[in-house]
Amino acid sequence: MAPDTASDDTDTATAPPPEREPALRVVPMPSDVNSTGDIFGGWIMSQVDIAGALPAIRLARGRVATVAVNSFVFKQPVLVGDVVSFYAEVVRVGRTSITVDVEVYAERGMPATVVKVTEATLTYVAVGPDRKPRAVRPE
Repeated sequence: MAPDTASDDTDTATAPPPEREPALRVVPMPSDVNSTGDIFGGWIMSQVDIAGALPAIRLARGRVATVAVNSFVFKQPVLVGDVVSFYAEVVRVGRTSITVDVEVYAERGMPATVVKVTEATLTYVAVGPDRKPRAVRPE
């Protein structure tokens, strides 16, 4: 994806990732590129959805469904061979919903540099076996 030209340069420059373990770490492959050689935005979006769902599933102690992509900003392209790390943090818990912020960093080149490539906020809803909303924290 093309960089977001309206974003702050400090967000897209070389940046240290958060000091916690990533929810997910992936290396995109040549099959994940668009015609210009960058990784498809849709591939990144699907990985963000997976990374965001992990803490939501743990908190809900079961199945969740994505109900909203509240925001999604592409800051830098992701390239074949980048080591892409997805950091997910729960930022809000409702009765049935869980909102998660996901920050995405790419490590590339030798010597390696790290850049923030994407950030997103997603909302999940806890669902029961009947796939209907249920309380996140049973009473």
